Amino acid sequence: MKIAISAESTIDLSKEILKEYNIETLPFSVILGDKEFLDGEISSKEIFDYVSKNKVLPKTSAVNESQYEEHFRKLLKVYDAVIHISLSSEISSAFQNARRVADRFDNIYVIDSQSLSTGIALLAIYARSLAEQGEKPEIIYDKVRVRTGRVQASFVIERLDYLYKGGRCSALAYFGANLLNIRPQIIVKDGKMGAYKKYRGNMQKVVSSYCEDTLKEFSNPDLSVAFVTYTTATEEMEKIAKEALEKRGFKKIYVTRAGGTISSHCGEHTLGILYINDGMK
Repeated sequence: MKIAISAESTIDLSKEILKEYNIETLPFSVILGDKEFLDGEISSKEIFDYVSKNKVLPKTSAVNESQYEEHFRKLLKVYDAVIHISLSSEISSAFQNARRVADRFDNIYVIDSQSLSTGIALLAIYARSLAEQGEKPEIIYDKVRVRTGRVQASFVIERLDYLYKGGRCSALAYFGANLLNIRPQIIVKDGKMGAYKKYRGNMQKVVSSYCEDTLKEFSNPDLSVAFVTYTTATEEMEKIAKEALEKRGFKKIYVTRAGGTISSHCGEHTLGILYINDGMK
């Protein structure tokens, strides 16, 4: 049985990794002023340059029902079933839109990832491994849903400007963080983003402390795969994060750059490590 694994562009994977795991995607939209781009057509740098020049945040638009219908119809011409893993329903309307469309078809299973970025990718990679083992789509659906709550998705952020202007943190937290030079850790829990630990200092030092704390607290990882994902980062920041994961024993580590949608909400110098924290082999 041929099973498609699908997600939105918010999965934040390169074309090479998407091809490696045979994952199909469809894009969100990024809106800069009066111009609209498909996620993937515009780089994070172009977004940040626009914000710096115009002092206006980009807007993003979820995939609509018509786009999902076209996407699913296309996949069902090639595959017998589709497992689609959506951006968290607490963050976007994507999951609801996809599920409504899926109800019009047979053999389309839509999963609320309760995550974002390469947290979604971890679930998609797991789904692909199950498909390659010959599992039926309903079994894949059930097993992936079990793991959604076990994805460790977090990141540290240099400034809260983007989250604040986008309505995802309070004015008090924003001004307090800037005044005290705080670099907050943001954790995705129950599908929602929330501030957790607070760090101070340059971002290299912050990334080192963040990785150490995260791996210590979420200490039962599935060591098969992990991600270092960033919007912008120095080579040293990337190196520190990757080496922390290597030291912990992860077998496969991908370093990826967030796409336009995630970058639009997190801003520059945001970096996270992501893995599934359930110790499964």
